[in-house]
Amino acid sequence: MISRSILFAGKRPFLAIGAAAVLSVAVAGCASTRLPETTGSLATPANPTSQDEWRRAAEAWGERYQANSGDPQAAIHYAQALRATGQRAQAVAVLEQASLRNTKDMEVLGAYGRALADAGNFQQALDVLSRAHAADHPDWRILSAQGAVLDQMGRHEDAQHYYETALKIVPDEPSVLSNLGLSYALSKQLPRAEATLKRAAVGQRVDPRVRQNLALVVGLQGRFAEAESIARADLPAEEASANVAYLRQMLSKNNDSRDKTRRTADASRG
Repeated sequence: MISRSILFAGKRPFLAIGAAAVLSVAVAGCASTRLPETTGSLATPANPTSQDEWRRAAEAWGERYQANSGDPQAAIHYAQALRATGQRAQAVAVLEQASLRNTKDMEVLGAYGRALADAGNFQQALDVLSRAHAADHPDWRILSAQGAVLDQMGRHEDAQHYYETALKIVPDEPSVLSNLGLSYALSKQLPRAEATLKRAAVGQRVDPRVRQNLALVVGLQGRFAEAESIARADLPAEEASANVAYLRQMLSKNNDSRDKTRRTADASRG
């Protein structure tokens, strides 16, 4: 959105979101995914985009952190690079120490809260994020991150309240709208999710993941050709087609499972 996601980066974002959302929306399951990075992310100066770049960033920031572990910026950037390379527990450890050294640093607390959520420590993440901004001066990025964590916990109504509060500060912010749209999808409000994601997708500089979220929600409503058309705006044609085919397959399996359950129930009643 915390982030999903959203809200849910990856080489194939539509597939990554699709698996989680299909499980959560179509069969009302409880899927756990990485906290979204479309909200409140902290970019490194080099703005890495590949795993090799992130590894180099981790080495560079790691050296700076080892030289001065009390430097909050070094801790934040080092931890972000660790998270990007899958070293989530290490990222939490770095930011835990940084938060103890910088108890009033809101940026450190925000990064620590996101790292905790990324590692699956949702309740602790909420506790830390609640201290990452002041009640009389709320930070919309933290509000959106709190919403993303609550969505991970299945508390979708509470999550939506946080997103709506964030939108009072930054109306039409695409990252928050995207998180809110996926939250609606997870609570099975697909038309509302689609309308919200369409608002998020307006503009030339929107994160491509927002459009992939929209494609997902459109596909979940059975409009596969339209979903593929939206996905092709940011993905190669073959990949967009593969994503939609995967989503169609997932929905078909879920429908078959429901039909089987219904037939079994009917037989037992007979």
